[in-house]
Parts: sequence; structure tokens; C-alpha cells
Amino acid sequence: MRMILAVVALCSAIASTARAAEPSPELIAYGKALVEAGDCASCHTADPAKPFAGGKRIDTPFGAIYAPNLTPDRDTGIGAWTDAHFTRAVRTGVAPDGSNYYPAFPYPYFTKMTKDDTLAIRAYLGTLAPVASRNKPPELRWPFGYRGLMRLWNAMYFKPALFEPDQNQSAAWNRGGYLVTGLGHCGACHTPKNYFGADKTAQALSGNEVGGWYAPRLDGAARTGLKSWSVEDITEYLQSGRNVKSHAGGLMAEVVVGSTSKMSDADVRAIAVYLKSLPASRRETIVTPPDDAEMKAGQAVYAKLCIACHEADGSGAPRIYPPLPGNALLQSVNPSSSLRIILDGAHTVTTPRAPNTGEMPGYAKQLSDAEIAAVTNYIRNSWGNAAPLVTAAQVAKARKEP
Repeated sequence: MRMILAVVALCSAIASTARAAEPSPELIAYGKALVEAGDCASCHTADPAKPFAGGKRIDTPFGAIYAPNLTPDRDTGIGAWTDAHFTRAVRTGVAPDGSNYYPAFPYPYFTKMTKDDTLAIRAYLGTLAPVASRNKPPELRWPFGYRGLMRLWNAMYFKPALFEPDQNQSAAWNRGGYLVTGLGHCGACHTPKNYFGADKTAQALSGNEVGGWYAPRLDGAARTGLKSWSVEDITEYLQSGRNVKSHAGGLMAEVVVGSTSKMSDADVRAIAVYLKSLPASRRETIVTPPDDAEMKAGQAVYAKLCIACHEADGSGAPRIYPPLPGNALLQSVNPSSSLRIILDGAHTVTTPRAPNTGEMPGYAKQLSDAEIAAVTNYIRNSWGNAAPLVTAAQVAKARKEP
């Protein structure tokens, strides 16, 4: 009888321990919020019917990489991983088998995350439906397909370190810094890269071309950055995809829909507080304005096709048709985003805070390269704007972008 009671007690203790090891609903909810803040689904979901099952192609200057399966499938996902495996992968870019991930997976940013946050993310991912989806090998140009080269890359460019709070700053600023430089990995798009794909850290968040678009400056540059934006402007933009100064488009529209519009008010405002504090990390380009003939040619196109929505003075209808005067993205040194919008058109991103839609037609078939260059130069250099000259050759190149 005593033996039976002992066995029952042991089984009860084991069951109790197992229950205690199960993540709490609060931890899972927190992990879900972190996954949204990191916009993990955008890269790790190829098929919307199979979220986080991987397979999405990510193009880089060195070739293509396919995002892996993050569901808890034991054979093809992360179901068989230990907590230590997951933490090491997220914070140092090393897989359970000891191989190195490529920095298209933003572990150089995630290294700033706390262990507790990485385990909260794992707890949430563990609640997903397991999906059998084998990871695809990368398609990189020689010699970049040799993962052993990543050890050299890490030695040169990867500095594992937690985010260090600044005791002279507010709690909101520090939270924003943690999100921007860590989990949110904003610099993955907005920081210029060197020849080997590493961040130019001295020019952090000063703009970068990615995927045929230009991720604009997030520092305090007066004309092309966020100097003229208030904390409230940045907050509204991240929450709704639009404000009185600009609209989100392209890749940033995806970030707003999948990530920032879902984040808590406190976290979004913290990001805004942090970004608003950043000084300009490099000087703005000195601009030589287009000649009179170019401006007149652009004005003629604008009067014919653009004035109905954007008005003669470019003021548009803020939050419906974005204003053009003082528009930081429009004045960026790199015109890629402006050209994409004029060529392909634009669809105003819709979010719970801003559900009304807006459309702009594309003019790729209606206008020649020279006409698109002229109207681009006109809007980038009117109403107090100033931006480098766009050529017909640049337009022709943009047309060929996928």
C-alpha cells in the first residue's frame, strides 16, 4: 500500500512539474506581442494559410535565401529545439547543428534582446499549429553559399551584446531604443550597408535602398529625415500608415499592416520618442536644381495628370492624398520609391485606425521615361522641396525592377 501511495505521489509530482513548465497565457500573449513587434510573420510566411511555416523567398545582393519553418513541427520546424537552441539561434545566429545563419536573419539586431523575451517568443511559437514544411537551401552566388564564411563575417561585423539602457534617458526612450535597435530591427532596411552587407554603423538609420524601394532616413535630417515630424506624427504614421506629412507605401506599408499597427500604444510612442531624439548622422546632399526647361516639362505633366488630387500647390488631402511640399521621402537622395509609385501607382494602406482607402494609378504605360523623369524632378524641386536630378536612364532602370 505504501508503495502504491508513493507511486501515486511521484506521478502527481511529475504531472505538477509538467504543468508548471507549461507557459502561462500571459507569457504566450506577451510572446505574441513580441512576434508582432518583430514582424516575424512577414518573412516566415509564404502561404497565408500556413503562417510561420517558412518558404518565403528573400532576395539579397548576394542571391536568394528562403525563410525557415518556425512552427513546432518536430521534423521540419522548431518543435524538437530546446530553449537553449532557440536562444542561441535568435541572439547569435547559430543553428542547433552548429551552422551559421546568414544575416538576412537579423540576429545582429536580435542579439540585443533579453533571454526572457526570446523565451516568450518561443512560448508563443509553440502554440502554433505544426506544419510539415522542409526548409529550402539558399540560392547564393559563389562563394557566398559557403556558410563557413559567416564565421569570418561575424568576427568582423557581429558584436553580440544586450541593449544597454541609458540612465539619463526616460523609460519611454529606452523602450523605444530597445525596439528600434533590437527586436524591431529597423536598421535592417533603413541603415546603409557596406560591400559585404554589414551596417555602416556610423550612418545608422540614414536611409538605404531595399527591394527596389528606398527606406528613408529616420534620423533628424531637416529635409529628408524626421526633423519636421513630431512624436505625434511618427506615432500616427506607425499606427495608421499615414499622417499629415506622408503615407506608407511598398515594404513599409507591409510593416505597418503586419507589425506597428498591432503594437501597443505605449510601444509605438516609445519608438517615436526614440527616433525623434536622433541627430542627423550624415549631411544632406547639396542639390543643384533642374533647369527651367526640365521644370516646365514636369509642370505640364503635373498639370495634366496630378493636379486633380494633389492640387496646384501640392497640398493634396492629408491622410487621403499625401501632401508633396516638405515630403521627406519625396526629397530623398535616392528616388527609387518615388519612381515606383509613379510607375506602378499606389494603394493607400488600410488599418483599423485608418480604414478609408485611396488609389493612385500607375503611369508606366502612359508616360515616357523622359516625362516621368521630368514630373519627378518637378515635384521633388517645387514648393520649397530640393532633391537631386532624376534622369530618364534612372526611370528606364526602374521599369525593369521586378
